[in-house]
Amino acid sequence: MLRYLYFCRPYKECFSYWLESGILNLGIWQKKLHTTAGRCNEYKAQEQAGQTGAQELHISQNRDSETVAKLHIPVMVDEVIRCLAPQKGQVFLDMTFGSGGHTRAILQKEPDVSLYALDRDPAAHEVAQQLSQLSPKQIQALLGPFSQAEALLLEAGVQPGTLDGVLLDLGCSSMQLDTPERGFSFRKDGPLDMRMDGDRCPDMPTAADVVNALDQQALTSILRRYGEEKHARKIALAIGQARATYPITRTQQLASIVAGAFPPSAIYARKDLLQRSTHIATKTFQALRIFVNNELNELYTGLKTAQKFLRPGGRLVAISFHSLEDRIVKRFFLGISMTERFNLSVRQKMVETLGSDHESKEGKAPLMWEMIHKKVVTPDDQEVQDNPRARSAKLRAAVKL
Repeated sequence: MLRYLYFCRPYKECFSYWLESGILNLGIWQKKLHTTAGRCNEYKAQEQAGQTGAQELHISQNRDSETVAKLHIPVMVDEVIRCLAPQKGQVFLDMTFGSGGHTRAILQKEPDVSLYALDRDPAAHEVAQQLSQLSPKQIQALLGPFSQAEALLLEAGVQPGTLDGVLLDLGCSSMQLDTPERGFSFRKDGPLDMRMDGDRCPDMPTAADVVNALDQQALTSILRRYGEEKHARKIALAIGQARATYPITRTQQLASIVAGAFPPSAIYARKDLLQRSTHIATKTFQALRIFVNNELNELYTGLKTAQKFLRPGGRLVAISFHSLEDRIVKRFFLGISMTERFNLSVRQKMVETLGSDHESKEGKAPLMWEMIHKKVVTPDDQEVQDNPRARSAKLRAAVKL
């Protein structure tokens, strides 16, 4: 069954200014998904027939996840602990448990705390449950995305305005990136999946569904908006031409298609923050992952949930890994509308707000947060050297007023 139901999410609720170019023409997208369903599913059935049993694959994924969890290095863990400042008897929420690195660090700093470990990834939830069994009085594992966090917390007996600290460590975890079967990376070949929820939500479209079903205009919009890819049109054209011959179902297959749209000299011409060469398909994979998992709207919902459940004086720490996430976190803390255009800087917005003669003082929205740091915090050189995946991390933290 082709998973298309999640394409009907109201993405424009929080980011309508991204949608003016027609990025969510839902009627057309549904039709495209229906018309490609037979061909894609037929090919997937043939592909699965040549693989080992599903049970063996599941066991392999679990073993890979357990191995990666042991090797995972949490990002900026010392700064996270300083910002959260855990004290005896406090209650915390880790909204992105992952492999539990930050959760373990909090418990190591102050064992006498209660901690709710949320993650939408079933593999991460399994790790959280294992940790909960070792410390049942301290840790309670919750499974679901940010948009379900409020319901899950209420079900667990947590009331709004009672948490002392909340942590969001955004982006992909090492468990996801280093497990080829999840389809997040093209370093090793795997199915083009990218669903953080895994098979828990069978109607949720995979990245393969997206690249095989949507027209080139929609793909261009996704790559440009969510990957900030300046060659979005060229890549979308290459994808359209390739899928006309053969459905795109594997990670390295997609990476090769993207690379094929450029001369060989351009494939590794881009540099990361460590001046290392990066593959030309990196931004394409980021864009598809963000879209498939509705990450930006989920982030905004998660921030609002954190604000609701934190007590006055409670602390919120958010670690982002690309500019789209960081913009949302920054705007949320500063009380700037998510519908403001990106080319209007925070400084300009604050000047306009403070200098306006048309708004009364009583009419302005009150500040909800006091920033812990004046500027964004990034990893030091030693941490980046020890853990290269921390190179693009940006930490922002604030106290609820």
